[in-house]
Amino acid sequence: MKARLTPWKLGTRRLREGAVRIVIVGLFIMFVLVPLYWVIVTSIKPSKDYLTVPPVWFPAEPTLVHYTAALFSYRGLQGLINSLIISSAATLLSAVLGTMMAYSLARFRTGGQHLAFWVLSQRFLPPVAIVLPIFLLFRGWGLYDTHIGLILAYTFMTLPLSVWMMYAYFRQLPKSLEDAALVDGLSHWQAFRLVAVPLAAPGIAAAAVFIFISVWTEFFFALILTSRYAFTLPTIFRAFLGFQGAQYGEACALATTSLVPSIVLGMLVQRHLVRGLTLGALRG
Repeated sequence: MKARLTPWKLGTRRLREGAVRIVIVGLFIMFVLVPLYWVIVTSIKPSKDYLTVPPVWFPAEPTLVHYTAALFSYRGLQGLINSLIISSAATLLSAVLGTMMAYSLARFRTGGQHLAFWVLSQRFLPPVAIVLPIFLLFRGWGLYDTHIGLILAYTFMTLPLSVWMMYAYFRQLPKSLEDAALVDGLSHWQAFRLVAVPLAAPGIAAAAVFIFISVWTEFFFALILTSRYAFTLPTIFRAFLGFQGAQYGEACALATTSLVPSIVLGMLVQRHLVRGLTLGALRG
């Protein structure tokens, strides 16, 4: 028979397990936060403190000159505005279209059994395989280096992710509530808008956050499909690497600035985001 642990041994075991958990969590937090802290500190360091030994963990004379250079000399402010416009519009379009398409797939079996997986499979196609045809089409249609062109490209690029997440979420919702709304005289559209969408708000929020971050950080399409006017924030970072060396302060300043919209969005939808992820928004 297995020996029964005494209260003292049981307490010691739990204390040891708790200490191990604390150490693991602490190491993970350091792994995540130390690079972020280093980027933020580098953005306010004078240039002479970049490569000093031992490293300067906090500058004695912090400066904002790198932010000024990154936002104005390197046109970071214009890139930030373009990214906000393009990311917000693409997120809104992808979330709206994806929600309607996912509802149709989940409730009416539109396209049969395999259409939902076919939509997701479009994400398997590498962007490099389609960027050249899209570039040629945009040049012919006058959409090259425009906000509308990049919004359309990002909308259709993120639509499969939006559809798949919302499809899994709608499958978790009870259909009886919508049936009751139909019995009360509502149309299918009204049942979708007044019953299904409010219930699916956490899933929509979760999908919107993933879509926004995906568009906000996308580099390849923005590099190929823009040049002087509709360029986004990620494309500016290539200007910080040159033959004379790297502009570490300006790059870190722009990176720090680019974190703000994602953090603010995450804080605004935090309640819906956690609920959407835990209730099956990522389950198939």
